[in-house]
Amino acid sequence: MFDQIAWRYDFLNHFFSLHIDKIWRREAVNELRGRQLGEVLDVATGTADLALTVLKRLHPGHVTGIDISEGMLAIGRQKIEKKGLAQQISLKYGDSAALSFDDLTFDAVIVAFGVRNFEHLERGLSEMFRVLKTGGKVVILEFSIPQNRIFRSLFHFYFFRILPFVGRLVSKDAHAYNYLPDSVRLFPHGAEFTSRMESCGFMEVTVRPLTFGIASIYTGIKQNA
Repeated sequence: MFDQIAWRYDFLNHFFSLHIDKIWRREAVNELRGRQLGEVLDVATGTADLALTVLKRLHPGHVTGIDISEGMLAIGRQKIEKKGLAQQISLKYGDSAALSFDDLTFDAVIVAFGVRNFEHLERGLSEMFRVLKTGGKVVILEFSIPQNRIFRSLFHFYFFRILPFVGRLVSKDAHAYNYLPDSVRLFPHGAEFTSRMESCGFMEVTVRPLTFGIASIYTGIKQNA
């Protein structure tokens, strides 16, 4: 599905969010400020927007992005090569449920709008925990459901009515933009998701809503055993 919409993915992300998704990514990356970042892993990197953002703002030694969509990775590689950043960012095919990295490899793990697509949520979280170095931090940016009743009603109308209709017209994919609101509705956001993170070993877990709760940033630390 993501291969089919890769050619329009960036445009639609920015269009539907009125470019606020760029601010959300910057806010997520800011959660890693002040940390010594050698190796950073971007899980479900898609077209590498988050990987590019973390490199630009925090200048880590190297960023590795993984995704199961070769179509999305191809777009991401084009963007990286165009900017001359192929030495600093590498993209590769990879499954969140079985990361092909050794334990304790990365100083930070980041994810933007990808966790809700994990086929096995706890397994994906556990894999991120495994490859994270002791003292390392995970930052997860994901859609959530606003708690304010009035804003939630407006959000539901836009997200479940307008977005799928326009998305189908522009992307030419009848399924993808029905899948998006359904995946958001079913995702265990807020306290339920922080509980899942804690059950996978993360400590000092936090959640910070953004833009009236349309999105949220979740963070966690891998502490000493």
